[in-house]
Amino acid sequence: MVLLFRLLAKLPLRLLHDVGAILGWVVYFASPTYRRRMRENLSSAGFNDPAILRTAIAEAGRAVLEVPYIWYRPREEVLKLIRDVQGMEIEMAARSAGRGVLFLTPHIGCFELLSFWVARAAPLTVLFRPPKLPWVRPVMEMGRARDNIQLAPTNLAGVRRLLRALRAGEAIGLLPDQVPSFGEGAWVDFFGRPAYTMTLPERLQAATGAEVIMICMERLPRGHGYRVRVMQMPSARADESYPRFLNRGIEAAVRQCPAQYLWGYNRYRGSPDPHGQPGANG
Repeated sequence: MVLLFRLLAKLPLRLLHDVGAILGWVVYFASPTYRRRMRENLSSAGFNDPAILRTAIAEAGRAVLEVPYIWYRPREEVLKLIRDVQGMEIEMAARSAGRGVLFLTPHIGCFELLSFWVARAAPLTVLFRPPKLPWVRPVMEMGRARDNIQLAPTNLAGVRRLLRALRAGEAIGLLPDQVPSFGEGAWVDFFGRPAYTMTLPERLQAATGAEVIMICMERLPRGHGYRVRVMQMPSARADESYPRFLNRGIEAAVRQCPAQYLWGYNRYRGSPDPHGQPGANG
């Protein structure tokens, strides 16, 4: 797999994106479950424009085939693909506050490249869920854990590593819309439907006083590179739970670039029971 990824990384990004778009449509037509989930998720979120659906199908495939390019090209080379940064002042203010910074990176655009950009000048610890297939793990770790980047698995040892980094004034990153394990989340609305949402960001911020900002990497057309969007979290509402506050921040980020959100991800798996825990499928 490492050899295959290295071979794919030698191809031009535009070619990978073009082939990835075809792959996205192949998967869409080949999997009725995936097709239904993508359509339902878009519709329930209020994105009923057929053009957004068509683009989202292609973008999902591009997200897959750009990974070897991002992971196995020199970091300096892939960072040159970032053509624009919006909200740089938000990131600079967060870093200069003298506390650790928690970067929330939803499944939007090229989230794999974001860690390289955040770690361009200072250490970054990234929370990751070890893959189910053992042979995939070394491929992932070789691609992600480079230079200033350290990986923290989704277990108690990983959480402790995140806490140490924040208390040292460093940055950490995690995917806030990833479905957490049983007992590590709460059921709150996400685009109008109950979704099991992680409580880890709340615990990390409460324990360290970390600054929290949302950050996304938008894919530009025709393999021309990427745009970084740094966003402040929305103002908290009275009597609003932190997980719902978190989801509102993700929703605001998705609305900036809805066609590049990973709508095929099974964000709503499981179902809430009277005690607020995931059902058997959670």
